[in-house]
Amino acid sequence: MAPRPPFRLHLLLLLLSLPPPLPLTLAQRFSAANTTLNHLARAPGPGSLYVGAVNRLFQLSPDSLQLEATAVTGPVLDSPDCVPFRDPAECPQARLTDNANQLLLVSSRTRELVACGQVRQGVCEKRRLGDVAEVLYQAEDPGDGQFVAANVPGVATVGLVVPGPGRELLLVARGLAGKLAGGVPPLAVRQLAGPQPFSSEGLGRLVVGDFSDYNNSYVGAFATAHFAYFVFRRRGARAQAEYRSYVARVCLGDANLYSYVEVPLACRGQGLVQAAFLGPGTLLGAFAAGPRGSQAALCAFPLAELDGGMEQARRLCYTVGGRGPSGAEEATVEYGITSRCVTLPPDSPESYPCGDEHTPSPIAGRWPLEAEPLLQLAQPISAVAALQADGHTLAFLGDSQGQLHKVLLNGSRGQVYHSEQVGPVGSAISPDLLVDGSSSHLYVLTAQQPPPASAQVARVPVAACPQFPDCASCLQARDPLCGWCVLQGRCTRKGQCERVAQLDQWLWSYGGDSRCLQIQALQPAHHPRQEQGQVTLSVPRLPGLAVDEYFHCAFGDYDSLAQVDGPDVACVTPPQDQVPPNPPGTDHVTVPLTLMFEDVAVATANFSFYDCSAVQAMDVAAPCRACVGSFWRCHWCPQSSQCVHGAQCPEGERTVYSAQEVDFQLGGPEACPQIEGLAGPALVPVGWESRLALRVRNLQYFRGRPAPYHCWLELPGELRRLPAVLEEAAGAAGLIRCQAQQFRPATSQRELPVPIYVTRDEGQRLDNAAALHVTLYDCAAGHPDCSHCQAANRSLGCLWCSHDRPACRYGPLCPPGAAEPLCPMPSIHSIEPLTGPPEGGLALTILGSNLGRDFADVEDAVRVAGLPCSPDPALYQISARIVCVTSPAPNGTAGPVQVAVRSRPPGISSQRFTYQDPVLLSLNPRWGPQAGGTQLTIRGQNLHTGSNISAFVGDQPCPIQEPVCPEAIVCHTMPQAVPGEAAVRVVFGHAQRTLRTSPFLYTVDPQLLAAEPSTSFRGGGRLIRVQGSSLDVVQRPLLSVWLETPVEVQARGALARPQDPKPRRSCGVAAADPQACIQLPGGLLQCSTVCTVNSSSLLLCLSPAVPDGARPSRVFFALDNVLVDFARTSGGQDFRYQPNPRLVPLSRHGPTRPFRLKPGHVLDVEGEGLNLGISKEEVRVRIGAGECLVKTLTLTHLYCEPPPRAPRAANGSGSLPQFEVQMGNVRLALGPVQYEAEPALAAFPVAAQVGLGMGAAVLIAAVLLLTLMYRHKSKQALRDYRKVLVQLENLEIGVGDQCRKEFTDLMTEMTDLSSDLEASGIPFLDYRTYAERVFFPGHGGRPLQPLPDGPQEEGCRATVRQGLTQLSNLLNSKLFLLTLIRTLEGQPGFSQRDRCHVASLLSLALHGKLEYLTDILRTLLSDLAAHYVDKNPKLMLRRTETMAEKLLTNWLAICLYAFLREVAGEPLYMLFRAIKYQVDKGPVDAVTGKAKRTLNDSHLLREDVDFRPLTLLVLVGPGAGGAAGSGGEQRVPARVLDTDTVTQVKEKVLDQVYKGTPFSQRPSVHTLDLEWRSGLAGHLTLSDEDLTSVTQNHWKRLNTLQHYKVPDGATVGLIPQRHNGGAVSQSLAQSCSSGENTPMLEDGDEGGVRLWHLVKATEEPEGSKPRRSSLRERERARAKAIPEIYLTRLLSMKGTLQKFVDDTFQAILSVNRPVPIAVKYLFDFLDELAEKNGIEDPETLHIWKTNSLLLRFWVNTLKNPQFIFDVRVSDNVDAILTVITQTFIDSCTLSEHKVGRDSPVNKLLYAREIPHYKQMVEKYYADIRQSSPASYQEMNSALAELSGNYTSTPHCLEALQELYTHIHRYYDQIIGALEEDPVSQKMQLACRLQQLAALVENKVTDL
Repeated sequence: MAPRPPFRLHLLLLLLSLPPPLPLTLAQRFSAANTTLNHLARAPGPGSLYVGAVNRLFQLSPDSLQLEATAVTGPVLDSPDCVPFRDPAECPQARLTDNANQLLLVSSRTRELVACGQVRQGVCEKRRLGDVAEVLYQAEDPGDGQFVAANVPGVATVGLVVPGPGRELLLVARGLAGKLAGGVPPLAVRQLAGPQPFSSEGLGRLVVGDFSDYNNSYVGAFATAHFAYFVFRRRGARAQAEYRSYVARVCLGDANLYSYVEVPLACRGQGLVQAAFLGPGTLLGAFAAGPRGSQAALCAFPLAELDGGMEQARRLCYTVGGRGPSGAEEATVEYGITSRCVTLPPDSPESYPCGDEHTPSPIAGRWPLEAEPLLQLAQPISAVAALQADGHTLAFLGDSQGQLHKVLLNGSRGQVYHSEQVGPVGSAISPDLLVDGSSSHLYVLTAQQPPPASAQVARVPVAACPQFPDCASCLQARDPLCGWCVLQGRCTRKGQCERVAQLDQWLWSYGGDSRCLQIQALQPAHHPRQEQGQVTLSVPRLPGLAVDEYFHCAFGDYDSLAQVDGPDVACVTPPQDQVPPNPPGTDHVTVPLTLMFEDVAVATANFSFYDCSAVQAMDVAAPCRACVGSFWRCHWCPQSSQCVHGAQCPEGERTVYSAQEVDFQLGGPEACPQIEGLAGPALVPVGWESRLALRVRNLQYFRGRPAPYHCWLELPGELRRLPAVLEEAAGAAGLIRCQAQQFRPATSQRELPVPIYVTRDEGQRLDNAAALHVTLYDCAAGHPDCSHCQAANRSLGCLWCSHDRPACRYGPLCPPGAAEPLCPMPSIHSIEPLTGPPEGGLALTILGSNLGRDFADVEDAVRVAGLPCSPDPALYQISARIVCVTSPAPNGTAGPVQVAVRSRPPGISSQRFTYQDPVLLSLNPRWGPQAGGTQLTIRGQNLHTGSNISAFVGDQPCPIQEPVCPEAIVCHTMPQAVPGEAAVRVVFGHAQRTLRTSPFLYTVDPQLLAAEPSTSFRGGGRLIRVQGSSLDVVQRPLLSVWLETPVEVQARGALARPQDPKPRRSCGVAAADPQACIQLPGGLLQCSTVCTVNSSSLLLCLSPAVPDGARPSRVFFALDNVLVDFARTSGGQDFRYQPNPRLVPLSRHGPTRPFRLKPGHVLDVEGEGLNLGISKEEVRVRIGAGECLVKTLTLTHLYCEPPPRAPRAANGSGSLPQFEVQMGNVRLALGPVQYEAEPALAAFPVAAQVGLGMGAAVLIAAVLLLTLMYRHKSKQALRDYRKVLVQLENLEIGVGDQCRKEFTDLMTEMTDLSSDLEASGIPFLDYRTYAERVFFPGHGGRPLQPLPDGPQEEGCRATVRQGLTQLSNLLNSKLFLLTLIRTLEGQPGFSQRDRCHVASLLSLALHGKLEYLTDILRTLLSDLAAHYVDKNPKLMLRRTETMAEKLLTNWLAICLYAFLREVAGEPLYMLFRAIKYQVDKGPVDAVTGKAKRTLNDSHLLREDVDFRPLTLLVLVGPGAGGAAGSGGEQRVPARVLDTDTVTQVKEKVLDQVYKGTPFSQRPSVHTLDLEWRSGLAGHLTLSDEDLTSVTQNHWKRLNTLQHYKVPDGATVGLIPQRHNGGAVSQSLAQSCSSGENTPMLEDGDEGGVRLWHLVKATEEPEGSKPRRSSLRERERARAKAIPEIYLTRLLSMKGTLQKFVDDTFQAILSVNRPVPIAVKYLFDFLDELAEKNGIEDPETLHIWKTNSLLLRFWVNTLKNPQFIFDVRVSDNVDAILTVITQTFIDSCTLSEHKVGRDSPVNKLLYAREIPHYKQMVEKYYADIRQSSPASYQEMNSALAELSGNYTSTPHCLEALQELYTHIHRYYDQIIGALEEDPVSQKMQLACRLQQLAALVENKVTDL
């Protein structure tokens, strides 16, 4: 047990007793959001401040902490388990690692900043002090000797830059960190300059035998003029678990650490050292203290003692083998090495003060250097600093909670004089606590904390004297550097006070008399305002002044010159007109009296000016007593009634002196003329003449001056004056008698106190010695009957008087004989209750009059129904009420109540009391939850018996809901501890009835498990399905919401009045439903709906409606007494209310105008927020009495299919049906609907017209025959034209209808797809596959050739790898790379394909160095711009003509991959799926590739093909490939067409069975057969061609489901192929697998058989024989005559896909989300290029941006979804994407988009949308230009993060190998270009290329 500290130790605990921390009003701060700050360093003099942080270095200005420069140091690809590497393949476990700063030092000699991070095994770098962003030295390939700092953040590293012989050295100490740190010594000397900076080769290292035994944890490193000191913690010795604190010392000039000595440190009774600082002559250490180190102690170790202990240990180890005088070992050689202490000559320590090769080292002393704690703190200390200022030693302690404590060190004790919160609470202050060069400020670094706190650097003043405004606060602060400069009137440091050398000029809180100057005495202390006089101030320690200087006094605003006589100062008071007026209601005014020197206040006190004339007004009832008894020297003149300040009254008048005057006996309040009290009784009867007498004294002042007296009574509403006579008695006493008077107050009261006073002469009031009043009493008041009157106090003399009107009167006022000695008989007005149980014991209340004058009168006087009833004395009220307890009686007994008082006849009630027996019969419900809250109805007979009725269920009370009815009692159960049965009983007074046949069953509380949905409109009414258990035991489940209601909502009257949640009911009337919303206490509004119990496990609730403006605060279920928050039933998701939907009326002309609906059309209703609070299945849409079936519901659209015929109106009238949408409780009427009649074709049959023409021709003459024939031809042409017009009109109507129907189906499909995507996700390609497909389009799955691999290649493969690695290093030379690119591009045989290939190879090879690749790209683009500026700048980047364009494409693909995945990928994938779904819904010709549904007119199927959709049931699972009906298989529905070929069916089936599986993971369609199964044995394998195929005239038709007659709902299975099926079938399957190929020829018969599917490739007439055609065929013939009719299919397809095209373009061109930094960076660079080359044409810049981003990247992405997703793009989908892509391209041009009749159909399709898209592009460019610029550092940081996404070494080597093939192809030209460049000659680039070529080609170079 540690010894207790001596008593003289002062332990200062920083608890709540300390003053609160002051705000840092004078501190400057620097903070870095989301960045951890590690270290601080300061340049010498007024140099900059440097902050080492994670991944950053900051350079700050020393005064304002403004950011001057920033350097990015991480994150870095690294691993603590790997030595520094260049090739990531050398360290497979490397990851992007944050680089925390471990060491930050300043070299003042070389003006360098040394910064060491944790990455790359703690290597260091040198940066320029003037700009930390400039790196002066960085090791490219550091060796083991250059590993400096710890490679993990938690291990401390400390260091010093010390002068050496002719150079500076670096001393670094660090703890053990990482498995690779075993060879790094704890302490090492390192060189700062030379060929290998930071290396410890040839310099001293602290050699350690076993690091695990000596795990040093360093706290700090410090230096003096001759030594360096290191403070640390470690185990005491080898294999000892106990840790101790140590300090080590080495000589500054000792580069070999021969002088290393360490000794233990001990702060007596404390723990280990946590922080340290080497102050002036002292080492300060903060040690852990208290339980678990939660406190701290500060110890000081004098440096002389410290050095003495080390010299003693060195001497012992040098000269006597480490043994002390006692023979014990006091010094040894530590750290587990073989060296030992030796015996050298005694003068060895002096001869070798810093050791030598032959001296032992490292030396460790055994005896600790001990010190007593200076102080203790309540928080652990993390930082220490100290300085000497103004002769004081100050310490600054930073703790773990962000507080800075300032401590005055005075000998053996320390005193905390100030604490302030510098950093966020809970953030520890860093050990780097620095003092600036002027010792006036501290730099405080606090570590980062979780948000919102952030790491920061604060500049805190050492002494903040100016912040103390007055002397008291200055001295109270106890800051040893601050004092009060008296004559300057401010708090200053000592040197800032001008007269500090003079006595009493500078007051210091630690001085002998540390009090501020005060006015200790004032003579006089106050002064009458009417007189001007002199005041003397006593001010001790008043500083002296020069001869020509003076003090003056300030009485408020009045100045008076002061006369100083030592400590006394005399001043003259101001005249009366200069004194401020008294405040209202006071008798004085107080002003500040300030002793001033010039304009500085030296001392201040308050001085009062009083007014005696105002004193007497303060107390009207006793003016004399108030005057002479006041605090002031005021006297009273009795005869003139004046209060004066002098001692003289008017001549001849005696004076009553003030109590303050001690020289006069006749003084004080007791000497005043005054009334002492009443001389008779204070009770005065009303209506009777009475005479009042009052006792007076001290009237001798009025002798010889007779005057009249009057008595005054302050009656209600009246002040009555009565003449009075003075009767003098002996001495000063006397008696005043008032005139007799009868009093009748206006209001009748039983007792009325009336104040009374006396005046003399005219208004001269005598003082009342105390509050004086008489009491008027009225016998009639409060005594309504005889019993009350006789019960009154006998001293009042009240009698019951029967004269005239009987009443209670004052005795003398009652005529003789009219007083009644006995009262009339009792009168009973009512009894309550009227019934009671036969057992008796019921408290019966009897109300009446004359029911006795005391309890004795009625004690035995009450009978109920002839039976005695015992009155209760506690509840008895005189004459008015009797409460008695009934006696038992037989059931049915009845009778009146009788009260007999004394001998008078009894009073009998008119009401009858009945004894009745209550009976309990039944209970409903019979069970309820254990939590209670069940509303029980107890049925029976005579239940309304008595008034005190209570119900119980078991032992728990059941509170009754009023009223109690004769047949039913309603109560609510209370919670029960355990479930089970409980008897129900009802207590009637003292009688109890129990329902034994029907006990109540407490069941387990209901549990809610799930509730959904969790959203609703504010209108409510949405069905909530709640699942749980034991729900049927709940009697009345509620869904409730609490709402916070603003004032304006209440003002609108939207809230209900406050209501009882359990309202009062009425007997015989059913309980009314509660209000939907009720007001709760506290201002909350509760809205509820009653749920329906569907079953024991299901509740159906409707969401409550909530008023607009109210904010929901809680949504919960109330299951009787069980309250369950909604969030507990929905996985923590709160119930959310959405704004009510808004719908636009159907008619554009308003809601009252009818909407014209064409039969068969789908209704599209627009609105806002439609699906926020409801699903499409819950929406009900009605058109009159008919229903409009909702197909799709989106945020802004509702699509429903109306009834085919016009329904009748809902109200049965003949008006138009109304269109009404119901969403829960929200009903919206959108106007009437009018069905249009279907247009009828104009049909006068052609044959009839021809017949008429022919008949007319027979009758007409031959002359007119030619004319008639001509007219006939003209009319027929006109008729055909009209029919075409009708057909076109029908087509237009059909297109609109078809668009709506198709869009509805598509949205339904996309909704299902979105649900699938939530489970499976979008099938994005991994980054590597994505990059390869973008870099090398069209190269298949393996774009790069692998390295040679085989036994014969094993020998040369290593050499080739070495050569390729050198090529990779050579590519890092910017000069070589640019020369290589320019030389290759200059070769005539280097094709465009070669340019793209080499650019992609370079993109792969340099992917790990994207910053470097970006720099190369910038250079190439600058050269390209300079090239095009001289020609036509608008052509730049239009085509890929140089490597720069392809490099730009690849660069964008790398930088925008994350944007594709997070933003643009989803709408692009939805567009692709929507296209594929639409194409698959219509027939596609497997041979010609034509489709009915497309956007591309060249792929349009211009035929009417009859088809029918089928749904096949596909067997999936274990039995799918075996016999039908085997177990475990499932049937998955698949949608196909009966016109599909077998291969097309297989593709659609695979798409739907594997819809959540990426395409590359699905089975191939060529490896499976389609098998049709019917029954148990019917299996038929289907194929495109077999023996059943139909062949006619050399045309063979592919088999379809229609051919096989496969019905709807048929069962099919996909089975592995069991036979080849012939070469023809195989080739067909491979060729037609996509379903979209050109016509094929198949070798067969001599002429060859041609395949066809839906239409033949070239239709030929089958003969000229005319035949009668059907109507259908004639329609086809007309369509072929006008094939453009089928172009309407393009419009239908376009309208269906429009939403998805818009969404995709919006995702690409929107800036609602942050624009990718790469796009901003590229556009800024293009702006810079334009400005640099003098291009001011905005169109040119627009073209550059379009060509670089939109056309080069986004067009490629839109056209090729397979680059991003794992999907197969069919030819038809590709054709549609081509049209959309072309639309995107047209939208990017600035030229006006003009179309005409000759324009391509594809351009006509989007002619109306392209202008809108153009505006989107222009706004996109403008928004990016206006956004904040992308800094170089931000871009580099983003590129560094991207660099790690593609680091596969084999692929990089493959890319380098293929790149070398291009180099080899033009080897001589490249060598020549390198040798011609003088810079490359210096860098020997050609030589290095020749060397690597020899390695790659495995031959010896000539060099």
